[in-house]
Formats: sequence, C-alpha cells, structure tokens
Amino acid sequence: MATALTSLTRRRFTQLALAVGAVPLLPGWAFAAVPTDTPLHGLSAFGDLKYGPDYTHFDYASPEAPVGGQMNLAVSNWVLNQSPETFDTLNTFVLQGNAPPRIEALYDGLMLGSLDEPDAVYCALAESVTLSEDRHGFTFRLRPEARFSTGAPVTADDVVFSYETLKEEGHPSLQVTLRELEDVVAVDPATVRIRFTERQSYQDALGALSLPIMPRAYFADKEFARVGREGIPGSGRFEVARSEFGRFIEYRKRADYWAKDLPFSRGLDLFETLRIEFFRDRQPALEAFKKSIITFREEFTSKAWATEYDFPAVARGDVITREFPGEKRPKFQCWALNQRRERFADSRVRHAINMCFDFEWTNANLMFGQRIHSNSPFQSSDFVAEGTPSAAELALLEPLRGSVPDEVFGEVWVQPVSDGSGLDRALLRQATTLFAEAGWRLDGNRMVNAAGETFRLEFLTYGQEQERVYAKFIDTLRRIGLDASLRLVDPAQYQDRVNRFDFDMILAAFSLNATPTREGLTLFFGSDARDRAGAYNYPGMASEAVDALIAAAGAADNRDDLVTAMRALDRVLRWRLDWLPNISSNVHRAAFWDIFGFKETKPDYAWPIERLWWLDPDKAESVQRG
Repeated sequence: MATALTSLTRRRFTQLALAVGAVPLLPGWAFAAVPTDTPLHGLSAFGDLKYGPDYTHFDYASPEAPVGGQMNLAVSNWVLNQSPETFDTLNTFVLQGNAPPRIEALYDGLMLGSLDEPDAVYCALAESVTLSEDRHGFTFRLRPEARFSTGAPVTADDVVFSYETLKEEGHPSLQVTLRELEDVVAVDPATVRIRFTERQSYQDALGALSLPIMPRAYFADKEFARVGREGIPGSGRFEVARSEFGRFIEYRKRADYWAKDLPFSRGLDLFETLRIEFFRDRQPALEAFKKSIITFREEFTSKAWATEYDFPAVARGDVITREFPGEKRPKFQCWALNQRRERFADSRVRHAINMCFDFEWTNANLMFGQRIHSNSPFQSSDFVAEGTPSAAELALLEPLRGSVPDEVFGEVWVQPVSDGSGLDRALLRQATTLFAEAGWRLDGNRMVNAAGETFRLEFLTYGQEQERVYAKFIDTLRRIGLDASLRLVDPAQYQDRVNRFDFDMILAAFSLNATPTREGLTLFFGSDARDRAGAYNYPGMASEAVDALIAAAGAADNRDDLVTAMRALDRVLRWRLDWLPNISSNVHRAAFWDIFGFKETKPDYAWPIERLWWLDPDKAESVQRG
C-alpha cells in the first residue's frame, strides 16, 4: 500500500538538515536543569542530548564512505503538498499544487533533529540558542558563514520574513505549527529572537524551531503563494539541477554549500545527484526498477513482493531484496469516515463498518500473510495502550468520565478477529445490530433510516492496489444492505477532494513524531483542525475530551508522563473509532540494485536512505544492470 506522510510525521524539516554549534550543553542534563540565559548548542523536549558540543559526526553517518555518483528512486514518503505521482510546482510551502518530494533538501532551518534521538534538536543555521527563563523565548545567534544558494548571507531579517510568511500564508500544517508564535524580531543582522505565547508548550516550540529559512530579497517583486515554476532559493545542501514537470527532478549537491565541512555534515548526503522519477501507477515504476532506471525501491504491495521479484537480476544477485526493521515511532494506516456527513457521526456505525473488514481472510488470500491488523493509531510505539488503565492513566481519564465512552475504563479496544471465511456471519450480525441501535434497519436488501434513505458509502482512492485489496470489504458492506462503492480517481482530483473534505471514506497512512507535540496531535485528532483545509483531521472529529488529553500530552515535562498521556489518549481514540485502524507492517521491504554501501545498523527514528547510503564503486562496476 502507498503511504502518505506529512511535515509533522516521519520527515520533518528537523530531520533533513543537520548542524552543530560550539557552545556547551552536556548530554544527560535533566529538563529542569537545562540552563536559561546561556548559549547552548542543542535542546531537548525533556533535557537529554546524546551529542555534546565536541562531537565529530552523528553515529549513523559514514565519514569514511566514498562520495559521488547518483541514486535514482521513486519515493515512498513525502511531506506538505508533495506528491510521488506528479509535480507542477517547486513551492512546497503552500497548500496549492503538487511539489516534488525532497525539495525540502534545498533548505536549512535554525535547528534540526537527529535521527537517533526521539526529541532533541541541534543548532543548524544558528550557532547557538539561548532559552528564556520562562521557556517561551529563544534567541539565536546566526552562523556568519551561512549562505543562500544565491551567495547572499543568511540574516536575521530573512528569519523574520520566513516565520511571518509561513504563519500567514504557509501550508496549513505550518500555520498550525506557528499559530502561537507571538513575535519574531531581528535584534541585529546576526541575532534573532523568537517568542511564543504562554499557550505554547515547550515541546511544540521546539518543533517550530526547524522551519525552512528563505531569503526576503527573493520575494521583493514576487508573491509568496504564486511562486512555483522556479525554485525558491535556500541555504541547504542541494539545488535543482534539472527537472521536467510531471516526469523527473534531479537534485545536485551544491559545491559552495556553506556547511559541507562542519561536523554535522560529515558522512551524510554522499550522492552527488538524487534523481526522483514520477509514476502515476506502481506497475510502470516496478518495470523501471527492473531496467535499473530506478535503483532503489521500497515495496508496499504484498502481492508484488511475493510474486514479482523473480526477474533475472534478482536470480543472479544483481538486485537485492530484503527486509529492514521499522522505526521506533508511532505510525498508522487507518480509514477515515467523514463525520461531517451525519451518517458517519455515530460511533456504533463506525464500529459496524469496521466489523465488515475481514482482515484474516484478506491477509491470507490477498496479502500473502505479510501484514498485521493494527489496533492503534500509535502502532509500533510505546504509546499503544494495553489491558486496563493504569492508576496514572485513570488520573487523566476520570475527570473525563461521561464525555468519553464508558468502555474506556475497562479493557482497551482491540480489533475483532474473524473466522477467516471472508463472510463471518457472527460479526456481520453484530454489525447489523449496531446499525439498528444507531437508527438504521434492513428493509429487504437495503440498510435504511427512518426516512427510508439508503446508507451510502463511497470509498475514494487513487490506487488500483486498494481496489484489489478492498473489493471484498466493499462487497461485504453491500451484503448487509449498504450502497457501498469504490471510486478510483486520478491523484490530482483525489488530493483536491481530500483538501476540501469531499469524501465519505479514504485510507491514509502516517508516521508521527517519536515525541508527539500538542500541535502535531491536533492536526490529526483535534477539534481545531476539523474544518481547517489541508489539515489531517480527515474524520472531522471534535471532542473536548480528546482535546484535553492532547493538551496533557503536550504539557508533559518528562517521558513517563508523556507515555501515560498518550496511552490514555490511545484508549479514547480506539473506543471512539474516529480513525479505523487498518493494516500495518513492522518492517521495510526494500529492493535495490547491489551498487550501494550502507551501515547495517539503521537509526531508530528515521530512515532516509538517500542521506545515509552511498555508491560503492566496486559494486557498481561489477553489477550487470538493465
């Protein structure tokens, strides 16, 4: 299955550019001991940093590896308005249009996250950050050597312009990130002060310190939202070398990159060129891989993984197929039933619809046993609740009694298990009973309400693989009287309808931050995002109780409290079933031409292979490609 990822998910800007300062903050300091009014090289949501000010490179980097060559790939993840099928703009910071994945590599931020820590950020464009006593203000001293690709220095005024512009005109997820931004001031050309309101948690503030910085001068005669046919200059490692809208884009390493010799840069971004190929369907992409037009491919289609990687290059060992462990961060693939349409607002209806998906039959017959049935929107993380609530969880849940399902205080919800027949009559009887309790009854072969209206459900998708996998699910819904259908549209129409919340049901896949923030969680589950165009609250859920638990997670000042709040939130989300957990996998299934080198141990919290791997000249010479 294809995945759709977001800026507040697995590939935040903080994870795409790495930098280090030269000011003291020792690893291991507790949150309360992090000094204020002192220049620091890094910050953490809970105080702990793995890397001190004198580190030479990140542990997952490979400074001994060769540099050069090219990687060709069709991407498996993307952010903001980006699309893997096509692109028609180079502006990834707005909602409009489809931008190419990895265009974010053109930009640096003030700070960045490491790939092997869950909640730390380090100085990048800034050489130091000073935290105010109340932890709502951050003063940055910019690196004097930092330059845009235009050759102009990065100044405090550019930072002011970038933050103000992204708050007012940026993509909705960027606007949410910055909605509590109170002030951004250029103290002098090399010093900028950013302050958030008292409503902004410390964790959320850290997430906002890594946004891309753009040159104000570039927009002297341009409107931010209308720039698209040319790339906005940045200060990052890459620049656009060549592109053809809708077909390919090549990113080339900048020879004049200002930070290329700094410790944070050593051993990363080893390819001279990254080429992204665009395909509207997975089959042409697979054929391009077989011909080595693409040299790395992550496979999400279970049938393809089981049956289509038997071509000659695999047999002779020139193409490697293997599994890599997944990341230690919450992820989910879920259905969203659009509660803006009244018939989906009753949770009994959502539970009933979920019962009609026979995972056991689908996994055995269509997915070759490769998938697991997800229970939680925080799958693969420490935030997945188990059993009954702990005392600490109950302390958060008891004040919400009456505004959350009563079942929340008992065993956590788990997926129903079918008999694997593809038509489990016991589960379907339960589903029909739930529909009846919600005001829907069978009239002949139709599920109708009191007004005689048939229950309609259209599953909107742009992927033919979803049509193959979920056709049985749609047929089962019809068997209990629903007017159920699957609508296959092109990617542009799909994205437009999703942005406008014009759908009954869609499938979405996300990977969240290892340390979720209040603003990030709000984008998916919060009432404030219900009607925000471009946000990810696709079900249109709105619950004061959920908002309260999101606030509790955002206010946590240690990881134990964060885990407690997230597990309490998980219990409520699972019994409400606004998002219907679908299928998951705990591994990456990857195929690649055997021309690369890489470390066997991958970082825990992200896996950007184009940044971590390198071209092995000896392997590249011996492989028979095409």
